[in-house]
Amino acid sequence: MDNIESTKTDEHSLNHHNKALNGFPRSVSSNSDDEKNVKSKPKSMANGLRKGLKHYPDYIQITMPADSRNKFPMEWWKTGIAFIYAFFNMVLTTVMITVVHERVPPKEVSPPLPDKFFDYISRVSWAFSVSEITGMILVALWTVQWVFLRYKSIIGRRFFFIIGTLYLYRCLTMYVTTLPVPGVHFQCAPKLHGDSYAQLQRILRLISGGGLSITGSHILCGDFLYSGHTVILTLTYLFIKEYSPRHFWWYHLICWLLSAAGIICILVAHEHYTVDVVVAYYVTTRLFWWYHTMANEKCLKTSSPTNLLTRTWWFPVFLFFEKNVQACIPCSYSWPISWPPSCFKASCKTYSRVQKTAEDVEKAT
Repeated sequence: MDNIESTKTDEHSLNHHNKALNGFPRSVSSNSDDEKNVKSKPKSMANGLRKGLKHYPDYIQITMPADSRNKFPMEWWKTGIAFIYAFFNMVLTTVMITVVHERVPPKEVSPPLPDKFFDYISRVSWAFSVSEITGMILVALWTVQWVFLRYKSIIGRRFFFIIGTLYLYRCLTMYVTTLPVPGVHFQCAPKLHGDSYAQLQRILRLISGGGLSITGSHILCGDFLYSGHTVILTLTYLFIKEYSPRHFWWYHLICWLLSAAGIICILVAHEHYTVDVVVAYYVTTRLFWWYHTMANEKCLKTSSPTNLLTRTWWFPVFLFFEKNVQACIPCSYSWPISWPPSCFKASCKTYSRVQKTAEDVEKAT
């Protein structure tokens, strides 16, 4: 019996000894450690890996990405399509302005409609110029910010699609309802009565001057419902705030003040009815918020009975632009031009012996 018990004891010690030797091999000088490991519990694979890396530093750790697919593909060709869409609708707006201008009743026949804002605030002649200058500043700020964005292609096609859709809506509202001029100070260009060549010249003049009064290109009447200036002032601020760091509160405040001042100056100048500005603000903010909510929530990109946002007419276009964007766009920036060129950059000096051996083999072959 004593022999049997001693044999079991030896086998039990041998099993513990074999478990302790699992994992990476150890150095010869660790005899005392072996005696301790026989009595201790088996080490886990993580501890064995750390010990192996300690004794064998030439091993390198390779981390495999969970998803190798690019979550934010640039797809510049889609951005080009969105730009063409926006440009076409802006040109269509200028054409519609020349058409509506022929239908605007003379102010002597149809006086301006009553407006509560005009009843309390007298007209300031230079206010509309201030509005256009603030709009130009916001457009310039957004353009510079967009150039330095890392995912400028995705954000750019969002901007082009939204502004193109807003101008398409504006074409419809201008055409279906022609309002009289908001004030007697308006000096509208004479009607052409079907002169196509003269109308084409007016269209080109509007496009070349950006439709601004300070450039002398906006001499037509009828583009009141809704305000295009309010669209630009509101949309540029929304994009500036959405795609800039949240702690840039001072930058957001300055842009908000510029936007608010520009919108107020439109009303102070009596260039638009109050309803024109209110409708423009409402349509711009809702379209911006709807689009970005659908873009940031993956479940809203799929058609289902409970997802009523898929019933919008522009949902197929939205899906075409956003189906490959797999997550919310992070607020990150990068230089638009890579400088210095990669050929002048110093090569990496820190690498393992395994990599060095591989390079030596390539040189030898």
